[in-house]
Amino acid sequence: MELLRGSSARRLVRWSLAPTWSRNWICPSCRSQSVASRRFQSTTPSPKPYYVTTPIFYVNAAPHVGHMYSMVLADVLKRWQILKGNTALLCTGTDEHGMKVQRAAAVENMSPKEFCDETAAKFLNLADSTKIDYDRFIRTTDADHIEAVEHFWFLLREKGLIYETVHDGWYCVGDECFYPESQVSKQMDPFTGEVFMASTETGSKVEWVEEKNYHFRMTEMKSKLLEFFSENPDWIVPAARMNSVVDWVNNHLEDLSVSRPAERLTWGIRVPDDPTQTIYVWIDALINYMTMAGFPTLSPGREHEGGWPADVHVIGKDILRFHCVYWPALLLALDLPLPKRVLSHAHWTLDRKKMSKSVGNVVNPFFAIEQWGADMMRFYMIHDGGISNDADYNNVMIAERYRKQLQRTLGNLASRVVKAKAWDVGEIVADVGANGLYKINSAESDDIFNHQENLLKNLLPAVEKHMENLDSSAALHEVMELLNQTNKFISETKPWVLAKEAKDPWKMGALNRTIYFSAESLRLAGILLQPVMPEKSAELLDILGVANDKRQVQNAALYSDFDYGVPAYMPGPDGLFPPRGLDD
Repeated sequence: MELLRGSSARRLVRWSLAPTWSRNWICPSCRSQSVASRRFQSTTPSPKPYYVTTPIFYVNAAPHVGHMYSMVLADVLKRWQILKGNTALLCTGTDEHGMKVQRAAAVENMSPKEFCDETAAKFLNLADSTKIDYDRFIRTTDADHIEAVEHFWFLLREKGLIYETVHDGWYCVGDECFYPESQVSKQMDPFTGEVFMASTETGSKVEWVEEKNYHFRMTEMKSKLLEFFSENPDWIVPAARMNSVVDWVNNHLEDLSVSRPAERLTWGIRVPDDPTQTIYVWIDALINYMTMAGFPTLSPGREHEGGWPADVHVIGKDILRFHCVYWPALLLALDLPLPKRVLSHAHWTLDRKKMSKSVGNVVNPFFAIEQWGADMMRFYMIHDGGISNDADYNNVMIAERYRKQLQRTLGNLASRVVKAKAWDVGEIVADVGANGLYKINSAESDDIFNHQENLLKNLLPAVEKHMENLDSSAALHEVMELLNQTNKFISETKPWVLAKEAKDPWKMGALNRTIYFSAESLRLAGILLQPVMPEKSAELLDILGVANDKRQVQNAALYSDFDYGVPAYMPGPDGLFPPRGLDD
């Protein structure tokens, strides 16, 4: 089930990035695309789109809200770029090979492919239900991805970076990786008293394995990795996580086992010239980011048109080593561009314990969306989710956020400004556009209005700075703080009193300033909230009468639009955010 959207449809031209690609092996699609390759190579290259990825999610069990968080973080980054007028791509999908899937399918008495089809559909449904604007939902069982992995393998082999050896070591099925001796210790199950060997990093049980397989000469990349980290200290967000990556490279780096005997692992991509071996699932999985970008089917000089290198990989902190040690080592080995940044977010916990499919303490995201709505869940994920520190999922807190932040702050402000009969927002906005702000004769009032004006002027620069730092939570807090301050501003200026004394020109001036600045707060907030709450933001902007072509980042500046104020429709009696939650 290969799902493609628009510009992410498979490219038809070859990408030959390295002269070491074996001339004796050409993937089937490349053979059939040779005519198309000659036809398209003469066209003018297009600029590189902004490219953001989620991790591809492992299908050994159903999705939970932690997966939704990764999706929403990536989606907000993509939507922000679109809002800035840039072309942007988002890739999400499922990781479907490996021992865990093979065993999970056996437990369900299903073939691995049937099991993957069923579970991948759940992740696809989650993306759609959460309003993720993905350009491709990739699966590692897709034909073009399998070809990309085979191609990548041959590039490594032809450069002499893969060798065969007998390997023994501690292997963790749950983590799908070997651990060095220094990362393994004895642990005891507190309930059964069983003593077992486990990873000191994850606590997962490991087993001693001796097998013949292929290895990647990762230790040869050590100096290049450390040099890259030194030159790019902000490559990982948050920057503090760079320390653990550098420590791993300095103290634990080993050549990487990149295949498993097919007699033990049947479910995966076979080594192209050795069907007795199956390619290691993490080598397979990481290459998905380049499959989406067109690897290996874009011609030299045009590789960037598919988005590579990725601008941001959004990942959970538990897969940091795979993305920030293994992945750059593989790319450096082939002289391929590295992703520009990695956003490594913290986990969602439940009762302060990490959500885990194996433990069973997970929150069903579909139930959450059904109860609260997609926009509310997106808001909660961004507002309360953790990047540096874990966040605890709490339904009571979601209810509080809905009532205080959305109903009483945003929804209440919209009703106070738009639904009042004592003034006409459209007339006031047009009047300010034509004549400017009226003067007032009170120094005290001037201070109030000047403060509100400065809040509005400073909002966009603050949000842009946070978004450049990949901190969508801080950006959202800036917008919500403006709305909170604007409600206080209205309470202080009392426009309903000013409207009764409108014959006084000074009172009329104060009324116009109050309603104009309040309407501007809503307009700016509506524009900047679009990446987080796409549906509710659109409703808000419709209620304000903001034209569709004036809803981009450049329009989120004070005094930039004087043509709004006539509602496309009026909100109902319950406003933008009707009652819902734990008690409804």
